Amino acid sequence: MSSVSGSAAGSPSGMTAASAVASHEHHWFKEPTEPAKKGYVAWLLLAQLFFFIALLGPAIVGIGIKIQSLVHAGAILEDGATAAAAVLGGVGALFATVANVVFGRVSDRTTSKWGRRRIWIVLGTVLMTIAFAVMALAPDLTMATVGWALAQLGANMTLAPFIATISDQVPKFQRGTITAALGIAQNLGILGGVYVAQWFAADLFIMFVGPSILAILVLVIFAFVLPDQVLPVKPPAMNFREWVETFWVSPRSNPDYALAWWSRFLITFASFGFTAFRFFYLLNHVDVPEADIPGVISLSVLIYTIALVPASIIAGRISDKIGRRKVFVWSSTALFAVGTFALIFIQDVTAFYVLEALLGIAYGIYVGVDLALVVDVLPNPDDAGKDLGVFNIANALPQTFAPAIGGFVVYVGSANGSNYALWFSVCAVAALIGAAVIFPIKKVR
Repeated sequence: MSSVSGSAAGSPSGMTAASAVASHEHHWFKEPTEPAKKGYVAWLLLAQLFFFIALLGPAIVGIGIKIQSLVHAGAILEDGATAAAAVLGGVGALFATVANVVFGRVSDRTTSKWGRRRIWIVLGTVLMTIAFAVMALAPDLTMATVGWALAQLGANMTLAPFIATISDQVPKFQRGTITAALGIAQNLGILGGVYVAQWFAADLFIMFVGPSILAILVLVIFAFVLPDQVLPVKPPAMNFREWVETFWVSPRSNPDYALAWWSRFLITFASFGFTAFRFFYLLNHVDVPEADIPGVISLSVLIYTIALVPASIIAGRISDKIGRRKVFVWSSTALFAVGTFALIFIQDVTAFYVLEALLGIAYGIYVGVDLALVVDVLPNPDDAGKDLGVFNIANALPQTFAPAIGGFVVYVGSANGSNYALWFSVCAVAALIGAAVIFPIKKVR
């Protein structure tokens, strides 16, 4: 969407451009009303796919392999591997959370002739690639942690403005279809990242850096194709308090946004409450032999993704057609809660695969519509990057909280930490609350 002049944006006569920006009572950019350009949509999806292959292979498989390589090299004690993974993951989650919000706000305020989003999308991917090289070559845990922290900084420097382009470019009547496709691309990227990491597990440098170099190429092309907006004036400098408020969107002033935030937080909590303990759940609850667990997990992720894809496509298209979001979000979140609770009763691998398919359908419907709902309730199109960054905190925090809380709960009444009945009940209740908080949202049907 092209930029608009101050008068077109609705600035009253006599108001300067700078004062209009400072007031936050007038918007420089209007929500798009024309269908998104096909070239933008195609490269948006390709960029999402290749970016998540590059990011999630290291995140899901590469960190464990790197830590084990440091154990074998004597840089980490064998009984400290789990603690090392927790330290590395925790630092990375912190950098991801902060970077997503900060660079969302920075991209909103960027006045480059190249537009608000382009420069950060490309620079972030380059930084991520360099950081992966540092991580792959790191001789100890300290350097590996530095590499992962910088990788998360770069990844979220890219992701915040990348996702904000949906608010910039995609009209409401098309958001369900496009965000559904985006969710599919992300999950295919996760699946692809896992397999690519397994193929190149013997060569850490290629596993970490190779897919990321390809992601740079794809995102450079996306940046060229993106019809990025140019901010017509330089916004006034922000003081310390305004920067602190970058991490905050008032729930009192924006209740619909706050409710959507909590819904995302709770379903993400439930999801990571399972995935963080999946290996030991299969080992201790389903009695899968340890050597077979990686294969079971890989196949279950494949089944989950196969179920997710058509569910997401169908939900997104129907949502756009009937103009409704809430029914899809709350019902899929409730179904995910049922599936999470059902994990308690699984006794064999076949039943586990069937349940993974159910969870894939539930989460497919969710990702097919939820991002469209979130974009619809954003408080201000001028601050889309910042507000989506704040929303991403609802994705990041549960990734830290769920393993930490679950690591305590599974030991309640169980000496070997296998009280999954209690823990998955907690996760299921969290998801049910996440479904319930969708009902009071008023701005979206």
